[in-house]
Amino acid sequence: MAQSRGRKPRSEPTFDIPEGSEPGRLDVRLSRNDRSAGGQRASAGRSAPAPKARARKASGGGSGRRPPRRRSWLGRLVYAGVVLGIWAAIGLAGLIAYHASQLPPIDQLAVPKRPPNIAILASDGSLLANRGETGGRVVSIKELPPYLPRAFVAIEDRRFYDHFGIDPIGVARAIAQNLTRRGVAQGGSTLTQQLAKNLFLTPERSASRKIQEAILALWLEHKYTKDEILELYLNRVYFGAGAYGVEAAAQRYFGKPAKNVTLAEAAMLGGLVQAPSRLAPNRNLKAAQARAAQVLAAMEELGFAKGADAKVALAQPARPASTRGGGSPNYVADLVMDVLDDFLPKFDDDIVVATTVDASLQTAGEKALTDELNSKGARYNVAQGALVSMRPDGAIRALVGGRDYSQSQFNRATTARRQPGSAFKPFVYLAAVERGLTPDTIREDGPVRIGNWAPENYSHNYRGPVSLREALALSLNTVAVKLGQEVGPKAVVQTAQRLGISSPLQANGSIALGTSEVTPLELVGAYCAFANGGTGVIPYVIANIKSATGKVLYKRGEGGLGRVIDPNAVGMMNAMMHDVFTMGTAKKADIPGWELAGKTGTSQEFRDAWFVGYSATLVTGVWLGNDDGEPTKRASGGSLPVDIWKAYMTTALKGEKPVGLPGLNRWRAPRPEAPQPERESGPGGLIGALLGEPEQTASALPPRSVGRERGPSRDDRNFLEKLFGVGE
Repeated sequence: MAQSRGRKPRSEPTFDIPEGSEPGRLDVRLSRNDRSAGGQRASAGRSAPAPKARARKASGGGSGRRPPRRRSWLGRLVYAGVVLGIWAAIGLAGLIAYHASQLPPIDQLAVPKRPPNIAILASDGSLLANRGETGGRVVSIKELPPYLPRAFVAIEDRRFYDHFGIDPIGVARAIAQNLTRRGVAQGGSTLTQQLAKNLFLTPERSASRKIQEAILALWLEHKYTKDEILELYLNRVYFGAGAYGVEAAAQRYFGKPAKNVTLAEAAMLGGLVQAPSRLAPNRNLKAAQARAAQVLAAMEELGFAKGADAKVALAQPARPASTRGGGSPNYVADLVMDVLDDFLPKFDDDIVVATTVDASLQTAGEKALTDELNSKGARYNVAQGALVSMRPDGAIRALVGGRDYSQSQFNRATTARRQPGSAFKPFVYLAAVERGLTPDTIREDGPVRIGNWAPENYSHNYRGPVSLREALALSLNTVAVKLGQEVGPKAVVQTAQRLGISSPLQANGSIALGTSEVTPLELVGAYCAFANGGTGVIPYVIANIKSATGKVLYKRGEGGLGRVIDPNAVGMMNAMMHDVFTMGTAKKADIPGWELAGKTGTSQEFRDAWFVGYSATLVTGVWLGNDDGEPTKRASGGSLPVDIWKAYMTTALKGEKPVGLPGLNRWRAPRPEAPQPERESGPGGLIGALLGEPEQTASALPPRSVGRERGPSRDDRNFLEKLFGVGE
């Protein structure tokens, strides 16, 4: 069939040994004609080779191929570079993909919320302190002077507005400088990369973190504008000393808001972020100023600052604000944070807390306390103190919790419970007058014994029959103890609690001498009822709370304990405690022109010294002692505390119009009659005062009349007093 179609018969291979050949020389290699159809294609495609060519093949001239051309060394190098580059790109892509997979999905990625800042303001709107993790509020870049953000751009990322989040030119420049200077002289991270690290990553130094940093920087550049990135950076970067953000740093180092910093201060802040601990101006001023000079040079080079302005800034370098006093506003801030949850349990954004504290009074209170302790503390072995001052409605105007906040953050004004000593006696006397006694009631100053306890007076002497006003003014212990037994210790405790004492009180005989411990804040708050006419108060420091945008979140309304003392009893108590200033233990604290009242106190073994005094507009208490309870060297309430109180109150009441104490005139101690000279005496009374007759001193008071149980009658007043209605 094959032959009929004209096909050539198939050749089959044979392995027979040709005749005349040796068996070991059998050649079984295939020739071109042995391949399938090879011979046909060869004969059909081209003519038969020339005899010379066949001769060359027969003589072993090879297979007929040209030898391959060898590449040059440059070609090989290019080829290897291309191959390596491709593999490097593949490896880098894989590495990036791996590290990107360790990050949250891009569609779920978001800038973390900045921890909220609590700005605590004085009553005049000035900043007392910041609280929160950041130490300062968020500021808009529009609020800042233009040279402040430019200082950061100039020194940290001069091509910030030109790159896409990663700056290859900046990286190359950093590498070159680092190589030439033989060390890490400059980093290659952009501001965007630094922000990415601060927002999302840990401070770990590794290749993995740098890759993730670059990925996140690209995302930030895609998501936000350049100014938004710069604003985020300025509010998140760390400046040392617990200050996160440029506002916190400006307040921390220069005592002013960021919007008010000078060019020199802006340059110092810009240079600080490189090494906050090493370059902090309050720790290493010389290094901080040298770094600021580099920032100014960079700003001038880039046109961010005029040459003349830069020269002025260099000639007058920035210096950190000096810390005035002992940082007592921080005690106020701590109190605010202690009570903030009661008014605003939860908040996610910055808030502004307006307090009742007067910044000038806070400074005056701190100065009065520290000056006295610095001058006399060692002599009396007194190491610590506290001062609380408030309006009669309970609004705190000044609160100093210790000698120096930087040395001790323990707030003695609000937390330390100490024995008030005789400063507790007004509650005993109040319980007595509420049961029918008056300032002129007579009681015996003599020995007293309750079981094995036999209290004595400070002087160890006894005066015999004395009025209650004299017994309180002179702080006679025996009379107070007898009154406590007369009304009952439980009644004394209930009276103190009614006025606002919240510390645990022991209803025993010694309660009359103030052996149960109280805090300065609650004791001063309880005295407010005497100053305001009988209304109990709850001391408060927060006036209102607002969001950073001005929305009111809380505003204090009317509050208090209501009436806790009868007006007539208030008048009697004010009259008796006024005599403490006129003839008692606080005579040297008197301020001319003001009706004042109060009570000194000294605890057992002189461990605590107190004085709480008040006008009709301000109630102030002072405590002195040692934190470990070590006795002082006979520091009493009538010594150092009275001096501190007068120094502070003289400043606090300066320029104010004197206001009379409620009910005082009805129960005021009668003035002593002047000795009758042989010549005609002056008119006396109101007319004498108008004519300039000298006032008689309180020390000239005569012995109190015995048995008088009521206030002065109208007949006791002269004609002019009746006519003009004076003395009500």
